[in-house]
Amino acid sequence: MSAVTAPAPAAAPTSAVLPPISLKASIAYGVGALAGLVLLGLVGPNGRTSGFAVSTRTDALQIPVFHVPSKISAALLCLVALALAYLHYRATVSRRRPSPWIAPGYGVSMVLAFLIWAVAGKDTVLPLTGLLAGSLFLALPLVFGALSGLLCERSGVINIAIEGQLLFGAFLAAVVATLTKNAYFGLVAAPVAGVLVASLLVLFAVKYHVDQIIVGVVLNVLVIGLTSYLFSTVLKLNASTWNSPPGLPVLPIPVLSEIPVIGPVLFRQTALVYLMYVVVAVLQVMVFRSRWGLRLRSVGEHPKAADTVGIKVNRTRVRAVLLGGAVAGLGGAFYTVGNSLAFGKEMTNGGGYIALAAMILGRWRPKGALAAALLFGFANSLQQQLNIIGTAVPSQIMLMTPYLVTIFAVAGIVGKVRAPASEGIPYVK
Repeated sequence: MSAVTAPAPAAAPTSAVLPPISLKASIAYGVGALAGLVLLGLVGPNGRTSGFAVSTRTDALQIPVFHVPSKISAALLCLVALALAYLHYRATVSRRRPSPWIAPGYGVSMVLAFLIWAVAGKDTVLPLTGLLAGSLFLALPLVFGALSGLLCERSGVINIAIEGQLLFGAFLAAVVATLTKNAYFGLVAAPVAGVLVASLLVLFAVKYHVDQIIVGVVLNVLVIGLTSYLFSTVLKLNASTWNSPPGLPVLPIPVLSEIPVIGPVLFRQTALVYLMYVVVAVLQVMVFRSRWGLRLRSVGEHPKAADTVGIKVNRTRVRAVLLGGAVAGLGGAFYTVGNSLAFGKEMTNGGGYIALAAMILGRWRPKGALAAALLFGFANSLQQQLNIIGTAVPSQIMLMTPYLVTIFAVAGIVGKVRAPASEGIPYVK
């Protein structure tokens, strides 16, 4: 008789290993809300009020200036932030995705609590509409710079030269607007300056495969040196001929510009702001909803696979970098014709690097880059407004605010983000 082989025992089912729960964000939210409750609410000034203005003189509906009790209002807003921190904690421990409204709601609550504390007992009121309008206006170069970096990095090229493109755009816009006595000609010249800097990036990074980060840093230094030299030898000596640009006029949109809050912020701006609306909307559609955008993203993620289906990888990268340079140069016009200011040495003041941070914080998406740039613009506008009305916070700390926001946002709040897989890697067929 043949031996009967017993069936092998079934393997025990293996349970899926779940990733560990990270409570870092929830703890940070909770600690911030508790600190705000103590410092802004419990220790805040007693018996004082904080005044805020909403309407402007040209609004169709006038909203009177209102005052709120400082201590109670700040404490209630911090309690709202603490409740949102608890909701974030509950979602995290339940392995659920926290609501996307928790972070914005938390930020708004804490900012309002700080504003109430900052203006408590002041004779002047804080113009909320002016604060928001200034945030949008100051975010302009950051939006254009972030979109420039997005176009380049989505195609696989790291653009550290945004600072140089912004600076050269500001320079050429000022010179052309001064010579022609027309700010719109300066606005047209600014993208040309950005393309000139981008062409050098294309030459060394795409054609000769030089390290893209090194090329970007060198281009920034080159533009700073060139513009500083021309400023000292030409523009400064004969400013009336070369460096007295007219500013872009404010173009209020009828009816829409008279809506309280929304009108002055969104529809009582210059042509450069309206152009920014168009550029963000067009790029959002083109990058993610068009064949061109699919090819752009494919050469940034897997250029070899893109090449096998007939996409010209390096040609696509060249066009994307040149387009990105034009967008960054357009943002440079903000510093001169957009602000009715003459060109000055290194007047961009690190805006290109903050634009890179906005691009990362926005996860390489136009809408995200816009939101991140508005965050940095708000920090800048806030420090300007509080310096005007006066606050207990030292002015040096207020000047640091935009850069502190940049560091904390990129380092901790945004979490892990994934860059295009082939950025910074030259493609050799």
